[in-house]
Amino acid sequence: MTLAFNQRIHKALEERKQSDLLRSVIALERGNQAVFQNNGKWFDNFSSNDYLGLAASDELKLCYQQAVSDYGVGSAASPLVTGYSNQHQSLESALTEWLGYDSALFFSSGFAANQAVVFALLQKGDLLLQDKLNHASLMEAGMLCDAEMKRYRHCNQGHLAQLLQADKPMMAVTESVFSMDGDIADLDGFVSLCKQAGALSMIDDAHGIGVIGEQGNGAVGMTSKRADILVVTFGKAFGLNGAAVLCSREMKDYLTQFARHYVYSTAFSAAHAVAITRAVAMIQTQQWRREMLIELGAIYDETLNGTAGFVATKTPIKPWLVGEESDVLALCAALKREQSWTTAIRPPTVPKGSARLRITLSAAHEAKAVQKLAFNLKRHSEGC
Repeated sequence: MTLAFNQRIHKALEERKQSDLLRSVIALERGNQAVFQNNGKWFDNFSSNDYLGLAASDELKLCYQQAVSDYGVGSAASPLVTGYSNQHQSLESALTEWLGYDSALFFSSGFAANQAVVFALLQKGDLLLQDKLNHASLMEAGMLCDAEMKRYRHCNQGHLAQLLQADKPMMAVTESVFSMDGDIADLDGFVSLCKQAGALSMIDDAHGIGVIGEQGNGAVGMTSKRADILVVTFGKAFGLNGAAVLCSREMKDYLTQFARHYVYSTAFSAAHAVAITRAVAMIQTQQWRREMLIELGAIYDETLNGTAGFVATKTPIKPWLVGEESDVLALCAALKREQSWTTAIRPPTVPKGSARLRITLSAAHEAKAVQKLAFNLKRHSEGC
């Protein structure tokens, strides 16, 4: 039987190699900063989700260091045992006051938070509606849960409205900012349609929180009505890791009983909660970080507008469309030789024929680094 598994594994890996789809992990020497060193060479990092540049900020590092000294490095238990501390409670208060929800639950990742909600809430006979380009965590949860799942055309409110006419318990889910395209959903329209149909609404705000909305409040700043459930992750604009599900008190009580990812996972540490709380304050008060993103985005757009591959977005996510897997790998390698670090995104993450570079801007970038990247993209696109 072992031979059968070995053959299956070998075949799958060979197929990935032959299709230029094999993924690999690269260890970075100096951490995920705006500029890092790898194999003795320096690179401008255009592949991270550290949109506001908090991950390596001195203020957040010093806060975390002091918190580790005060509270240690681990929680050592799940939230329902001894893993939930006064520091977690303070973080919950900061988030709910900022974003206008009654309660919050914390998870180890956005992937865990999304799946916990879907698995805990949906039952056989229910209908789950998802934007076609929702994150893999949501799609997998939809396929594995007991409910029927239907996908509506990307950001197509008309198609969603049609599907919401079903006579059964319904839940609809969208991302605020889509991670591979950098576009923003019509969140006000989404929530309004759900409320009109009596459907539960959920927004995954992973790539919106901290970046869009008033004072960086993400989806909340883009809607006149609150979604029933809001998922925010701390691994992007917050510069850390983990996630929170924001909801009503009764919903929190329900998820505390039935969300297995919450009940059976070790909580992130009290020190981590302190650092996230500081990041919440930094996001609200340090508007200059979002202003810097706007300035850098303007430099990028002005240089590349009209160039083949360029996609205009209002977010720090700047997809550069290439098409074929071999071509995007070649472009990625060429940019690395020029000391700009980008990542090639290929199927199955994106549809066949739409391989791309997922370029991301950070408030920690210098203007000259963005200018250099844009110049080289334009030069390669024009075959110079």
